[in-house]
Amino acid sequence: MELVKDLPEVFEEFAEQRKNSFLGIKKIKEQGMPVIGSYCTYFPQEIALAMGAASVSLCSTSDETIADAERELPKNLCPLIKSSYGFARTDKCPFFYFSDVVVGETTCDGKKKMYEYMAQFKDVYIMELPNTQREDALKLWRNEIIRFKEYLEKKFNVTITEDDIRRAIKINNAGRRSLKRLYEVMKNDPVPITGQELFKVLYGSTFKFNREEIPAEVDALVDQIEKEYAEGKMQEKKPRILITGCPIGGATEKVIRAVENNGGIVVTYESCSGAKSIDKLVDEDNPDVYDALARRYLNIGCSVMTPNPNRLELLGRLIDEYNVEGVVEMTLQACHTYNVEAFGIRKFVNEEKGIPYINVETDYSQADIGQLNTRIAAFIEML
Repeated sequence: MELVKDLPEVFEEFAEQRKNSFLGIKKIKEQGMPVIGSYCTYFPQEIALAMGAASVSLCSTSDETIADAERELPKNLCPLIKSSYGFARTDKCPFFYFSDVVVGETTCDGKKKMYEYMAQFKDVYIMELPNTQREDALKLWRNEIIRFKEYLEKKFNVTITEDDIRRAIKINNAGRRSLKRLYEVMKNDPVPITGQELFKVLYGSTFKFNREEIPAEVDALVDQIEKEYAEGKMQEKKPRILITGCPIGGATEKVIRAVENNGGIVVTYESCSGAKSIDKLVDEDNPDVYDALARRYLNIGCSVMTPNPNRLELLGRLIDEYNVEGVVEMTLQACHTYNVEAFGIRKFVNEEKGIPYINVETDYSQADIGQLNTRIAAFIEML
């Protein structure tokens, strides 16, 4: 596949993918295809894909419906939870509206209780996610994946074979390989594209319903980026920033803009919106497909895990491979696990990696943009 459009146009198409998918999801439903909605990186997409369903990430990154959610939920709750519930309660999210079932997971306490309320007006299935990554936890998670498969078989009157799952694993792994190839262009110094452009593709690709199309589209994009880079088209050399912390997207993209509007360049994202969700592949050679899926997903280094060494491993590797000069951690207000873990991340970045770190706590409003710009500009200036 060869690109016939200029790179800026391609980046904008990925940025518009979420909006375009609002219409796409309606067409999918009209064709009779099941739709599975989810909120979390721990959701094993391959099981839904194996049964021929479309899986979609549900709306949870805007303050548009937070006031609606606060009629039933506490105000001092994380904005991601309130946004998720608000969009569900008001039916303002087409993805939620057209989902046959919403798959939740026992990550943080707030989400677990929120799902109880959501289940009163939507079909919600909860996967019991262990909060540790020991071998006994792995057995529990493997059983949960099997239980989820059996639930889908019963609900939709289908049979999901291990061959179906293996095919889905291959499809998703191919997409992950292509997206990894994309974000690895940021190892170049200077970088070929901006962090905002990188994010548009990473985020937009999550709203592609036909997962088999991702490799060709992303590989063609990377080929064009590399071609133009070889011809001398690149960004100005700037301090190289890694963003970590809570999921980025929608309203919190203000953090990316604050970095890149104030003299820095985002070279990699450790968060769920970036490397964390695509860094590890599912082992295609494992004879036990459920064990392969369980190991891949349970080993994601989220702050809900205790202890959480896999986050430090990925973070340290990204800092080294991308020649990172400063780390910006974005934590959402009232996200207890990430806010508590921020102290350990600061210590790791400062003492073990020897580079500067800043933590910015924010929400989904735009009220703190001025403060964000001031703090991040001062941070970048000292690098």
